[in-house]
Amino acid sequence: MEPKKIVLLAGALIVAVTAAFLARSMFASGGAPTAEAAAVPNPQDMPHVLVATKSLPIGTILGPDTFRFQPWPKELVEDAYYLQGKSNAESLTGSVVRTAIAAGQPMTQGSLIKAGDRGFLAAALGAGMRAVTVPVSVQTSVAGFIFPGDRVDVMLTQSVAGGGDGAPLKVSETILRNLRVLATDQRTNAVGADGQPEVRTYSNVTLEVSPTMAEKISVAQTIGAISLSLRSLADNSQELEAALASGDVEAPGSADPGAERSMMAAIANHPSDRRSTYSTGADVSRYQRSSVPGRPVDPNAQAGGVVPGSGAGQQNQGPVVRVARGTDVTTVPVGSR
Repeated sequence: MEPKKIVLLAGALIVAVTAAFLARSMFASGGAPTAEAAAVPNPQDMPHVLVATKSLPIGTILGPDTFRFQPWPKELVEDAYYLQGKSNAESLTGSVVRTAIAAGQPMTQGSLIKAGDRGFLAAALGAGMRAVTVPVSVQTSVAGFIFPGDRVDVMLTQSVAGGGDGAPLKVSETILRNLRVLATDQRTNAVGADGQPEVRTYSNVTLEVSPTMAEKISVAQTIGAISLSLRSLADNSQELEAALASGDVEAPGSADPGAERSMMAAIANHPSDRRSTYSTGADVSRYQRSSVPGRPVDPNAQAGGVVPGSGAGQQNQGPVVRVARGTDVTTVPVGSR
């Protein structure tokens, strides 16, 4: 073989080997980068801030189940947060939410008003609502087992006098439903100094009502005795059916779970002065009346005689019919021609 051809073959071999080496290096460096495991911070070493366990609208009275401490990135901690070890979470029970807090969002010192602070009661009221205080006794307040944040119905008991000589009509009726209790006396939470629920007797209860309901309660106190009945937490289904039937709320058009939860929350927090129910004495005892007694008729009364106590000039003419013709009114005794 000629020396020239041997040199060309050797050069081609060197080029091929070099190209193969470069290709191998290229594919090796162009592969997927190796992921390095990032160091996960230990939750015990992270600061714990106070967060809401559920959505808290404006005016919500905080309970022990509405907040908890949760690990939070150190670089995201603000001075306004409540930090574990530096804040007493138990002292926040009974506070009122001033600005809405979403579930899982940290609570800030400016978003809450503590009991006893200026503006506490005004912050606890919903938009367009009023606070009214009613006097109660141990018997009319469920023996002190009504706490701030509970829901109650208001009942009015009275005696209705009639025209007869018998006993007046005894009647009790539920005039308002699903009212939120804001305070009992000057107490705005149900927790004592030891952090445990404490039952106390009280003489006044402050309720959240609409302006019209406040007027009704004011009048009811002059009519008879007011008493409270504690509502069950399981009344939402019945209230939902009644509210849908009356048109107070509208069912969501789609099967959206969020819309359904919003509807249920609106029902649970909706006070009502409709669907008043009542019970009379006859519903309790057969010896009581079921209606106001009528005025007795004297069978010995004669037509044309003066009715005692009716005043001079008034005569007992029996039943009459008054016929109006324009501005002229004619009185015609019943049975006459």
